[in-house]
Amino acid sequence: MTPVELLALLEPTAAKLYDRHMGVAKEWFPHEYVPWSRGRDFDPERPWSPDDSDFGEGGWKLPDAVRASLFVNLLTEDNLPYYTRDIHGIFGGDSAYGAWARNWTAEEGRHAIVIRDYLTVTRALDPVALERARMHQVRGAQVPAPDDLYEALAYLSMQELATRIAHRNTGKLIEDQAGQDVMLRVGNDENLHYLFYRDLATAALEVDPSSMMIGIERAVRNFAMPGTGIENFDALAKEIAKAGIYDFKIHHEQILVPVVLRHWKVTDVTGLSAEGEKARDAVVKRIDKIGKVAGRLSREPETV
Repeated sequence: MTPVELLALLEPTAAKLYDRHMGVAKEWFPHEYVPWSRGRDFDPERPWSPDDSDFGEGGWKLPDAVRASLFVNLLTEDNLPYYTRDIHGIFGGDSAYGAWARNWTAEEGRHAIVIRDYLTVTRALDPVALERARMHQVRGAQVPAPDDLYEALAYLSMQELATRIAHRNTGKLIEDQAGQDVMLRVGNDENLHYLFYRDLATAALEVDPSSMMIGIERAVRNFAMPGTGIENFDALAKEIAKAGIYDFKIHHEQILVPVVLRHWKVTDVTGLSAEGEKARDAVVKRIDKIGKVAGRLSREPETV
Protein backbone atom coordinates (compact mmCIF):
# COMPACT_ATOMS: atom_id res chain seq x y z
CA MET A 1 0.00 0.00 0.00
CA THR A 2 1.38 3.40 -0.95
CA PRO A 3 1.39 6.36 1.45
CA VAL A 4 -1.18 8.11 -0.79
CA GLU A 5 -3.50 5.11 -0.57
CA LEU A 6 -3.04 4.89 3.19
CA LEU A 7 -3.83 8.57 3.67
CA ALA A 8 -7.02 8.17 1.66
CA LEU A 9 -8.13 5.20 3.75
CA LEU A 10 -7.30 6.98 7.02
CA GLU A 11 -8.94 10.29 6.14
CA PRO A 12 -12.31 9.44 7.77
CA THR A 13 -10.43 8.43 10.93
CA ALA A 14 -8.41 11.65 10.83
CA ALA A 15 -11.65 13.63 10.52
CA LYS A 16 -13.14 11.89 13.58
CA LEU A 17 -9.96 12.44 15.58
CA TYR A 18 -9.89 16.10 14.58
CA ASP A 19 -13.53 16.52 15.64
CA ARG A 20 -12.74 14.77 18.92
CA HIS A 21 -9.83 17.11 19.51
CA MET A 22 -11.89 20.22 18.83
CA GLY A 23 -14.55 18.93 21.20
CA VAL A 24 -12.19 18.59 24.17
CA ALA A 25 -9.52 21.25 23.54
CA LYS A 26 -10.09 24.26 25.77
CA GLU A 27 -9.66 27.83 24.61
CA TRP A 28 -7.06 29.67 26.66
CA PHE A 29 -5.18 32.94 26.50
CA PRO A 30 -1.42 33.28 27.06
CA HIS A 31 -1.71 36.72 28.68
CA GLU A 32 -3.81 35.28 31.50
CA TYR A 33 -0.97 32.99 32.60
CA VAL A 34 1.79 35.60 32.71
CA PRO A 35 2.47 37.49 36.00
CA TRP A 36 2.82 40.88 34.31
CA SER A 37 3.02 42.82 37.59
CA ARG A 38 6.42 41.26 38.22
CA GLY A 39 7.90 42.74 35.05
CA ARG A 40 10.11 45.79 34.69
CA ASP A 41 12.15 47.51 31.98
CA PHE A 42 15.43 46.06 30.78
CA ASP A 43 18.51 48.26 30.79
CA PRO A 44 20.41 47.59 27.54
CA GLU A 45 23.58 48.81 29.22
CA ARG A 46 23.33 46.25 32.00
CA PRO A 47 23.93 42.59 31.05
CA TRP A 48 21.49 39.99 32.34
CA SER A 49 22.45 38.01 35.43
CA PRO A 50 20.84 34.90 36.96
CA ASP A 51 20.40 36.99 40.10
CA ASP A 52 17.90 39.14 38.17
CA SER A 53 15.31 36.33 38.12
CA ASP A 54 12.12 37.15 39.99
CA PHE A 55 10.45 34.16 41.58
CA GLY A 56 8.73 35.92 44.42
CA GLU A 57 9.49 35.70 48.10
CA GLY A 58 12.01 33.28 49.56
CA GLY A 59 14.93 34.02 47.26
CA TRP A 60 14.50 30.80 45.27
CA LYS A 61 16.82 30.56 42.29
CA LEU A 62 16.14 28.66 39.09
CA PRO A 63 18.47 25.60 38.88
CA ASP A 64 20.71 25.45 35.83
CA ALA A 65 19.06 22.23 34.61
CA VAL A 66 15.60 23.80 34.72
CA ARG A 67 16.94 26.86 32.93
CA ALA A 68 18.43 24.55 30.28
CA SER A 69 15.11 22.75 29.89
CA LEU A 70 13.15 25.98 29.51
CA PHE A 71 15.69 27.16 26.96
CA VAL A 72 15.37 23.97 24.88
CA ASN A 73 11.60 23.79 25.27
CA LEU A 74 11.10 27.32 24.01
CA LEU A 75 13.52 27.03 21.09
CA THR A 76 11.73 23.84 20.07
CA GLU A 77 8.43 25.71 20.00
CA ASP A 78 10.09 28.55 18.07
CA ASN A 79 10.99 26.12 15.29
CA LEU A 80 7.28 25.71 14.50
CA PRO A 81 7.46 26.93 10.86
CA TYR A 82 9.55 23.93 9.85
CA TYR A 83 7.41 21.39 11.67
CA THR A 84 4.39 22.84 9.89
CA ARG A 85 6.25 22.64 6.59
CA ASP A 86 7.11 18.99 7.10
CA ILE A 87 3.69 17.96 8.38
CA HIS A 88 2.08 19.66 5.38
CA GLY A 89 4.50 17.81 3.12
CA ILE A 90 3.73 14.43 4.69
CA PHE A 91 -0.03 14.71 5.09
CA GLY A 92 -0.98 17.37 2.56
CA GLY A 93 -3.06 20.48 3.10
CA ASP A 94 -6.48 19.15 2.12
CA SER A 95 -9.43 17.65 4.01
CA ALA A 96 -9.08 16.74 7.69
CA TYR A 97 -5.29 16.56 7.46
CA GLY A 98 -5.00 20.20 6.44
CA ALA A 99 -7.53 21.30 9.05
CA TRP A 100 -5.61 19.44 11.74
CA ALA A 101 -2.24 20.82 10.65
CA ARG A 102 -3.48 24.41 10.65
CA ASN A 103 -5.15 24.09 14.04
CA TRP A 104 -2.09 22.30 15.46
CA THR A 105 0.09 25.15 14.21
CA ALA A 106 -2.15 27.74 15.86
CA GLU A 107 -2.15 25.88 19.16
CA GLU A 108 1.61 25.33 19.13
CA GLY A 109 2.13 29.02 18.43
CA ARG A 110 0.55 29.85 21.78
CA HIS A 111 3.15 27.74 23.53
CA ALA A 112 6.04 29.90 22.38
CA ILE A 113 4.08 33.04 23.25
CA VAL A 114 3.24 32.07 26.82
CA ILE A 115 6.63 30.51 27.66
CA ARG A 116 8.57 33.47 26.26
CA ASP A 117 6.38 36.03 28.02
CA TYR A 118 6.74 34.19 31.32
CA LEU A 119 10.53 33.92 30.96
CA THR A 120 10.82 37.59 30.00
CA VAL A 121 8.72 38.87 32.89
CA THR A 122 10.54 36.74 35.44
CA ARG A 123 13.96 37.24 33.78
CA ALA A 124 14.53 33.51 34.06
CA LEU A 125 16.76 33.46 30.96
CA ASP A 126 19.18 35.87 29.37
CA PRO A 127 16.95 37.58 26.78
CA VAL A 128 19.86 38.45 24.49
CA ALA A 129 21.24 34.89 24.47
CA LEU A 130 17.73 33.53 23.99
CA GLU A 131 17.02 35.75 20.99
CA ARG A 132 20.35 34.94 19.39
CA ALA A 133 19.63 31.24 19.89
CA ARG A 134 16.18 31.66 18.35
CA MET A 135 17.65 33.32 15.29
CA HIS A 136 20.24 30.55 14.96
CA GLN A 137 17.61 27.86 15.38
CA VAL A 138 15.10 29.23 12.90
CA ARG A 139 17.73 30.19 10.34
CA GLY A 140 19.02 26.62 10.43
CA ALA A 141 15.58 25.15 9.62
CA GLN A 142 16.53 21.80 11.12
CA VAL A 143 13.95 19.38 12.49
CA PRO A 144 13.93 15.58 12.86
CA ALA A 145 12.92 14.19 9.47
CA PRO A 146 11.16 10.80 9.33
CA ASP A 147 11.72 8.94 6.07
CA ASP A 148 8.08 8.43 5.18
CA LEU A 149 4.45 8.57 6.36
CA TYR A 150 4.73 5.37 8.39
CA GLU A 151 7.75 6.48 10.38
CA ALA A 152 6.24 9.95 10.75
CA LEU A 153 3.06 8.61 12.36
CA ALA A 154 5.10 6.64 14.88
CA TYR A 155 7.61 9.42 15.50
CA LEU A 156 5.01 12.18 15.95
CA SER A 157 3.11 10.03 18.44
CA MET A 158 6.19 9.47 20.58
CA GLN A 159 7.54 12.98 20.14
CA GLU A 160 4.32 14.69 21.26
CA LEU A 161 4.16 12.50 24.35
CA ALA A 162 7.83 13.11 25.08
CA THR A 163 7.28 16.84 24.78
CA ARG A 164 4.32 16.67 27.16
CA ILE A 165 6.46 14.84 29.70
CA ALA A 166 9.37 17.28 29.35
CA HIS A 167 7.12 20.33 29.78
CA ARG A 168 5.32 18.91 32.80
CA ASN A 169 8.48 17.69 34.52
CA THR A 170 10.10 21.08 33.95
CA GLY A 171 7.12 22.79 35.54
CA LYS A 172 7.28 20.55 38.59
CA LEU A 173 10.81 21.80 39.29
CA ILE A 174 9.85 25.49 39.15
CA GLU A 175 9.11 26.78 42.64
CA ASP A 176 6.75 29.40 41.27
CA GLN A 177 3.04 28.81 40.79
CA ALA A 178 2.86 30.90 37.64
CA GLY A 179 5.64 28.88 36.03
CA GLN A 180 4.05 25.61 37.05
CA ASP A 181 0.73 26.73 35.56
CA VAL A 182 2.35 27.75 32.27
CA MET A 183 4.14 24.45 31.77
CA LEU A 184 1.13 22.40 32.83
CA ARG A 185 -1.09 24.28 30.39
CA VAL A 186 1.33 23.71 27.53
CA GLY A 187 1.76 20.08 28.52
CA ASN A 188 -2.00 19.53 28.42
CA ASP A 189 -2.09 20.73 24.81
CA GLU A 190 0.77 18.41 23.91
CA ASN A 191 -1.13 15.51 25.40
CA LEU A 192 -4.09 16.12 23.09
CA HIS A 193 -1.72 16.33 20.13
CA TYR A 194 -0.20 13.02 21.20
CA LEU A 195 -3.61 11.35 21.33
CA PHE A 196 -4.41 12.45 17.77
CA TYR A 197 -1.22 11.00 16.32
CA ARG A 198 -1.24 7.89 18.50
CA ASP A 199 -4.75 6.92 17.46
CA LEU A 200 -4.12 7.73 13.80
CA ALA A 201 -1.05 5.48 13.96
CA THR A 202 -3.17 2.78 15.59
CA ALA A 203 -5.60 2.92 12.67
CA ALA A 204 -2.70 2.77 10.20
CA LEU A 205 -1.31 -0.30 11.96
CA GLU A 206 -4.64 -2.05 11.45
CA VAL A 207 -4.85 -1.12 7.76
CA ASP A 208 -1.22 -1.71 6.74
CA PRO A 209 0.50 -3.61 9.56
CA SER A 210 3.73 -4.46 7.77
CA SER A 211 4.54 -0.95 6.56
CA MET A 212 3.63 0.53 9.92
CA MET A 213 5.71 -2.01 11.81
CA ILE A 214 8.69 -1.09 9.67
CA GLY A 215 7.96 2.59 10.32
CA ILE A 216 7.65 2.02 14.07
CA GLU A 217 10.98 0.20 14.14
CA ARG A 218 12.71 3.08 12.34
CA ALA A 219 11.05 5.66 14.59
CA VAL A 220 12.20 3.84 17.74
CA ARG A 221 15.70 3.31 16.35
CA ASN A 222 16.14 6.90 15.15
CA PHE A 223 14.14 8.72 17.81
CA ALA A 224 15.48 12.12 18.80
CA MET A 225 13.91 14.89 20.82
CA PRO A 226 13.12 17.93 18.66
CA GLY A 227 16.23 19.86 19.62
CA THR A 228 18.07 19.40 16.34
CA GLY A 229 19.88 22.58 15.40
CA ILE A 230 20.06 24.06 18.91
CA GLU A 231 23.61 25.06 19.75
CA ASN A 232 25.17 22.83 22.43
CA PHE A 233 22.07 20.63 22.40
CA ASP A 234 23.93 17.50 23.51
CA ALA A 235 25.29 19.24 26.59
CA LEU A 236 21.89 20.73 27.38
CA ALA A 237 20.22 17.33 26.96
CA LYS A 238 22.67 15.76 29.42
CA GLU A 239 21.91 18.45 31.98
CA ILE A 240 18.18 17.91 31.48
CA ALA A 241 18.64 14.16 31.90
CA LYS A 242 20.62 14.57 35.13
CA ALA A 243 17.73 16.55 36.61
CA GLY A 244 15.30 13.75 35.77
CA ILE A 245 13.29 15.91 33.40
CA TYR A 246 13.77 13.62 30.42
CA ASP A 247 16.21 10.74 30.36
CA PHE A 248 16.64 7.20 29.06
CA LYS A 249 14.58 5.72 31.88
CA ILE A 250 11.66 8.05 31.23
CA HIS A 251 11.91 7.37 27.50
CA HIS A 252 11.68 3.64 28.12
CA GLU A 253 9.07 3.57 30.88
CA GLN A 254 6.80 6.39 29.75
CA ILE A 255 7.13 6.32 25.96
CA LEU A 256 8.28 3.01 24.51
CA VAL A 257 6.57 0.58 26.87
CA PRO A 258 3.14 2.25 27.18
CA VAL A 259 2.86 3.35 23.54
CA VAL A 260 4.70 0.78 21.44
CA LEU A 261 4.23 -2.33 23.56
CA ARG A 262 0.97 -1.71 25.38
CA HIS A 263 -1.10 0.55 23.16
CA TRP A 264 0.05 -0.52 19.71
CA LYS A 265 0.60 -4.06 21.03
CA VAL A 266 3.26 -4.75 18.44
CA THR A 267 3.85 -8.25 19.75
CA ASP A 268 0.22 -9.18 18.98
CA VAL A 269 0.03 -7.75 15.45
CA THR A 270 -0.86 -10.36 12.82
CA GLY A 271 -0.59 -10.49 9.04
CA LEU A 272 2.97 -9.24 8.86
CA SER A 273 5.21 -9.79 5.87
CA ALA A 274 8.68 -11.28 6.35
CA GLU A 275 10.10 -7.75 6.48
CA GLY A 276 7.42 -6.72 8.96
CA GLU A 277 8.24 -9.68 11.20
CA LYS A 278 11.90 -8.74 11.07
CA ALA A 279 11.06 -5.16 12.03
CA ARG A 280 8.93 -6.35 14.96
CA ASP A 281 11.72 -8.56 16.29
CA ALA A 282 14.13 -5.66 15.99
CA VAL A 283 11.91 -3.13 17.76
CA VAL A 284 11.12 -5.49 20.65
CA LYS A 285 14.82 -6.27 21.12
CA ARG A 286 15.71 -2.58 20.93
CA ILE A 287 13.13 -1.60 23.55
CA ASP A 288 14.42 -4.35 25.83
CA LYS A 289 17.98 -3.15 25.32
CA ILE A 290 17.02 0.47 26.03
CA GLY A 291 15.33 -0.69 29.23
CA LYS A 292 18.48 -2.45 30.38
CA VAL A 293 20.68 0.55 29.57
CA ALA A 294 18.23 2.86 31.35
CA GLY A 295 18.32 0.65 34.43
CA ARG A 296 22.09 0.68 34.48
CA LEU A 297 22.29 4.44 34.04
CA SER A 298 19.73 5.00 36.81
CA ARG A 299 22.06 3.15 39.15
CA GLU A 300 25.03 5.23 37.95
CA PRO A 301 23.66 8.82 37.94
CA GLU A 302 27.05 10.36 37.43
CA THR A 303 27.25 8.81 33.94
CA VAL A 304 23.84 9.95 32.70
